Amino acid sequence: MKLPLAITVGECAGIGPEITAQALAAFPEETFRVYTHRALFERACAAAGIAVPTNLIWCDLPLDAPVESIQPGKVQAATGDLAYRAVVQAAQDTLKGETRGIVTAPFNKAALHLAGHTDIPGHTELLARLCGREEATMAFFSPDLLVSLVTIHCALRDVPALITPERLLRVLKDTATAVQRLKGHRPRIGVLALNPHAGEAGAFGDEETTVITPTLCEAQAWADFEGPLVPDTALIPSNGATRYDAFVAMYHDRGLIPFKLHAFDNGVNVTLGLPIIRTSPDHGTAFNLAWQGKASAESMMSAIRCAQGLTL
Repeated sequence: MKLPLAITVGECAGIGPEITAQALAAFPEETFRVYTHRALFERACAAAGIAVPTNLIWCDLPLDAPVESIQPGKVQAATGDLAYRAVVQAAQDTLKGETRGIVTAPFNKAALHLAGHTDIPGHTELLARLCGREEATMAFFSPDLLVSLVTIHCALRDVPALITPERLLRVLKDTATAVQRLKGHRPRIGVLALNPHAGEAGAFGDEETTVITPTLCEAQAWADFEGPLVPDTALIPSNGATRYDAFVAMYHDRGLIPFKLHAFDNGVNVTLGLPIIRTSPDHGTAFNLAWQGKASAESMMSAIRCAQGLTL
């Protein structure tokens, strides 16, 4: 019998409960294990006018506040701590083989910090830590585009020093492995430059010649890597998206701005390089829409489909 996917509801004062309920209802043939506080989940769904689906198994976690005290659209320590503990429990269960992968609804970093979890930049870093890894690769997937990131949550001024051969090799290998698994053929991957005009022969920086190009030569055993590509044209559909199975970007916004322009509604955040599968919507907690029944569950449904594909 197929193991269930673990679903963490994320920030319950945001849109997490309603998009989770809508998304799970779209897969009536599958059973999911849901990690959250059940009464709070049901309260949020009732406020949004959305029925709680029946195809789920509850992992009912404690809430450090009365349910009626939780306010939608507000940063609160109780919901931040709940979101944190849901990810921890889901990761532990998946590592033990009780679930086959994790789909995480978004959490709110300010709420996590208010709850005392101040050392967590995001899901990717937390899951890497829970899996005993120093780092993992953040990637974004849609049916016709995958973009992975060499650096994630850091200041722009810190990016060049973080682009080391070791880090770049890890991301290249993780990306090639994921594309091979999703598409079943040797990947062709475009690697974006760090600097404008790909450095223009050192006029605008030398990372392309000193780090990126030599590392791409070393990584050719895993995929056909091409680059460094000029970033401002590489993802234009007629110029790149049909030629490459994936792209690797050197920093967060360099990859995510074109990706979200292309696939905001159905984009999926995928964590690569871990012993477990994890996917997530590519949007945030949307406090301004919380508990109103207005939030789209499309990205959450896409995250579930992607997890299903990766865990076949």
